[in-house]
Amino acid sequence: MHDSRWHQLSGSELEAFLGRGGTGVITFGAEADTAPASIPVSYGYNADIEAFYFRLSLPPESRKAELVDRPVSFVTYGETDDGWHSAVATGRLEAVEEASYESTTVQGMWGIEIPEVDVFEQPREELTFRDFRLDPETLSGRKEVPSEP
Repeated sequence: MHDSRWHQLSGSELEAFLGRGGTGVITFGAEADTAPASIPVSYGYNADIEAFYFRLSLPPESRKAELVDRPVSFVTYGETDDGWHSAVATGRLEAVEEASYESTTVQGMWGIEIPEVDVFEQPREELTFRDFRLDPETLSGRKEVPSEP
């Protein structure tokens, strides 16, 4: 096993890594005495406006409905031909249905692909989904740089 070190991804490397969509983990901020809530999600990414989109299932019995107004961090990672890459974004979610049709929020959804991953206990058509946008306050990426043997 050899050690690795990390380098920041350039803007074009980060854009290429994020693509138009994929999967990752979103973490919702918590109260001081409560653990944050982290859930796996699919995402869409629009590089033109540097925004992420999420389609979240918010069943009434779910804690997620209470959490969507809290600060979030989103992490995606994966192995590429050049080694491991990761990206971290922070900010607050914005409900897409609350934005006007002409807004950047709504228009930005046209350039994304949110993968449909079926991880639910009931059929997708029986679930209610809401779309959210994350216009990151911070966005950074790292890439693995293998050390010399």
